[in-house]
Amino acid sequence: MNILLATFWAVPHVGGVWKYMVQLKKILEKSGHKVDLLGYGEDNTYIHLVNKGKKLSTDQLLPLLQTTITSDHYPEIYANELVKETEFQRYMYELAAAYFGLRKYDIIHTQDVISTVAISRIKPDTIPLVATLHGSVALEKYHQLETTHRSSTSSMAKEYFKNLEFLGAVSASTTIVANHWLRDILTNEFDVPLEQIQIQHYGYDVRSFLKEMKEKSSIKKPQDKKVITYTGRLVELKGVHHLLTALGQLKKERTEKDWVCWIIGDGDKMEELKTQAKMLMLSDDVFFFGKRQDIPYLLSLSDIHVLPSLLENQPLSVIEAQLAGRLVVVSNTGGLPEMVQHGVTGIVVPAGNPQALFRNLDLLLDSGKLRKKLGSNAKKWAMRHWSQKRAARALIKIYEQTKSEEGKDETNGTDFSVDI
Repeated sequence: MNILLATFWAVPHVGGVWKYMVQLKKILEKSGHKVDLLGYGEDNTYIHLVNKGKKLSTDQLLPLLQTTITSDHYPEIYANELVKETEFQRYMYELAAAYFGLRKYDIIHTQDVISTVAISRIKPDTIPLVATLHGSVALEKYHQLETTHRSSTSSMAKEYFKNLEFLGAVSASTTIVANHWLRDILTNEFDVPLEQIQIQHYGYDVRSFLKEMKEKSSIKKPQDKKVITYTGRLVELKGVHHLLTALGQLKKERTEKDWVCWIIGDGDKMEELKTQAKMLMLSDDVFFFGKRQDIPYLLSLSDIHVLPSLLENQPLSVIEAQLAGRLVVVSNTGGLPEMVQHGVTGIVVPAGNPQALFRNLDLLLDSGKLRKKLGSNAKKWAMRHWSQKRAARALIKIYEQTKSEEGKDETNGTDFSVDI
């Protein structure tokens, strides 16, 4: 079977969508299927089939679109900068996907609402389309329109992204989400029919992760200090600025100098966060590691893992910390409360509340017994819940159902089974 895994986002990247695609590709190819990966490239300057080395520069596509989609003919696109950027990037994505060709695929599996809308417009009708949504694009854009992209046309732009969210969720034959939170958001706020959606938890390559935990690197754990870790993108919605505020208070009020914090990842807020840490006098306590390839090993050195997100779906960073047997502190947003049971497998605090984060970090640093108990519980739960074999079987079943329900057998008897 020839499968296309497609995303609108830039890949490779440090986020969970890319890791999900890579691990899914690996397990499908292990069973003899052929898998291609499609997405934007670095800085959104090209679209590429990642594993094929084929790319198409946006410089080749944008002039064509600009001569066709003008402000005179399409003033609504130009009315808001975020809408304009999204529309032009979507059209370029469609043109590139059409140029690369989609007819050779037996099934296309998109990873977000924008790629789903784009692919649904240009794919042959005979090719089944399945979508996995790793979060709500509309909710993220709403946040931007209220903060960094606030303007007089924000209301119009919100309506645009609301429609885009709906179209992306209904344009595939089946739409997969990871939790009840996202299902409820789509059905209650965006009017997506309940029967359109299937809940499918992520799987994870546990064996490879546990092996990588044992692979040493140049980083050493400081003596007599506990390590607090954050892994992920350094963007506003991840709430790292609230973590730094909490750590600033922790340094002021905690007499013991018995902790450090490792912030692992990259993003457009890196320099701003470094400046914040410096202003809070945390230069000797908080270390920015940037992008790293040894995250499993770094988590093995961690004592407390924190994800203070303002909006989140089902992040792989939490899955990894749980598999590492680390206590996780998360905010009570999105799908996080479905991943962490407060007081049992971790700690859940109010989103955007540095004071609550400080209080719990202070408590956890004092109690090795509590850290060990919650970390142990988290690992036991994770080993059962994040089974890659279970997730792969469920996904293949969805592939088969989609093919059967559409009643279009253009795959010449293709075997959709997977050897796991």
